[in-house]
Amino acid sequence: SSLLFQIFISSQGGIVLTQSPASVSVSLGERVTIKCKASQSLLHSDGNTYLQWFQQKPGKSIKALIYRVSNLYSGVPPRFSGSGSGTDFTLTISSLEPEDAAMYYCHQNTHCSPYFSSPSTT
Repeated sequence: SSLLFQIFISSQGGIVLTQSPASVSVSLGERVTIKCKASQSLLHSDGNTYLQWFQQKPGKSIKALIYRVSNLYSGVPPRFSGSGSGTDFTLTISSLEPEDAAMYYCHQNTHCSPYFSSPSTT
């Protein structure tokens, strides 16, 4: 099996969030990297970076995966990880499982009300 990720661009409050790559075919067990680039730094004046990642499977409610760049919510498998700073962020799935087929959103609420980017789809 393979999963296809697509590029989406979204904006609100003057910030553009771009997810990439445009497309990639990924086999089960392989490493997956989704990038999210902001048009300006997401570093808040309080020293935190409020970049989150969410997952939505077909027909299911959206699920929070990662908050403040790299912190996993309770119950999220450790194969998921987040990294980055400033304007460049990454969601990594270390070994792809069939249940990882979903839409993945990066989200920021540093400079405006909470907002989801358009998704990277699988």
